[in-house]
Amino acid sequence: MSNHSATRAHLKRESRWLVGVDLGGTKTEVILMDQHSQTRFRHRRPTPVGDYGATLALIAELVAEAERQAGVSGLPVGVGIPGSVSRLTGLVKNGNSTWLNGQPLADDLRALLNRPVAVTNDANCLALSEATDGAGQGFAVVFAAILGTGCGAGVSVDGRVLTGPNGVAGEWGHNPLPWTPESAHRERPCFCGRFGCTETFLSGPGLAESHRLMHGEVRDSRAIVAAATDGDAHAQATMATYVDHLARGLAGVINLLDPDVIVLGGGLSNISGMVRAVPGRLAQYVFGGECETPVVVATHGDSSGVRGAAWLGVAS
Repeated sequence: MSNHSATRAHLKRESRWLVGVDLGGTKTEVILMDQHSQTRFRHRRPTPVGDYGATLALIAELVAEAERQAGVSGLPVGVGIPGSVSRLTGLVKNGNSTWLNGQPLADDLRALLNRPVAVTNDANCLALSEATDGAGQGFAVVFAAILGTGCGAGVSVDGRVLTGPNGVAGEWGHNPLPWTPESAHRERPCFCGRFGCTETFLSGPGLAESHRLMHGEVRDSRAIVAAATDGDAHAQATMATYVDHLARGLAGVINLLDPDVIVLGGGLSNISGMVRAVPGRLAQYVFGGECETPVVVATHGDSSGVRGAAWLGVAS
């Protein structure tokens, strides 16, 4: 066993603490948990947008703050990022926080912190968190999707994150929305350079774009949801379309992966009645015409990302 592997194994056996960092586009958060899932310390600070060196320094400062609370140093750390680490190059790719792209973030953090550091996509952290002690607990295969500013997803199998050789397992948001005409796809350019990605339909901006295309009205997603709740007919029609789009997207996942449970996180997952409405739409799209897959809301809400990062540190 290498020195690095021996250190990791020792920390897994001896540490009662878990440290996770959620590196977001606007805020970065650290959590200190015990191995009974109890939060002991949690703190957020603004992300230094556009500054890679300052981002590394901030993560180191947050980890140090957590360790001061624990009264111990050298703890394993898990970090969730809005992107992924290439297995081929070790560099960050596909990051919405573009100043991370092309950087050896995982290696730099290991050198800076002088310990094992596990880095993965933030949606993978959601999946791991909910599979460990959330809405996906007790299920073997968990598909967890974030419906928010973007639309990402992660997969947990038997309590471990599935990343794949290309680091893109679960990148549901950058496949075309199934059973959608090509003309509708062409109306929706995606930041990735393609058209009609699922993200362009199911993210908050995607919901707003659906409303604009259907009714010629410019509203953001929050305003549309509020108007639908107040009985606005246009907004209600947009929300009905959104539910159908979501059912199509999830049916495509079921046809490919057939997970034991689907967990939804992100701001749009909290829309009243949506989770109850989606399961009834799935069977018309799922191959074979039947579907018993439960669709549930994430137990830990916006805490799932940082909690999953903490579990990642000891699961890797």
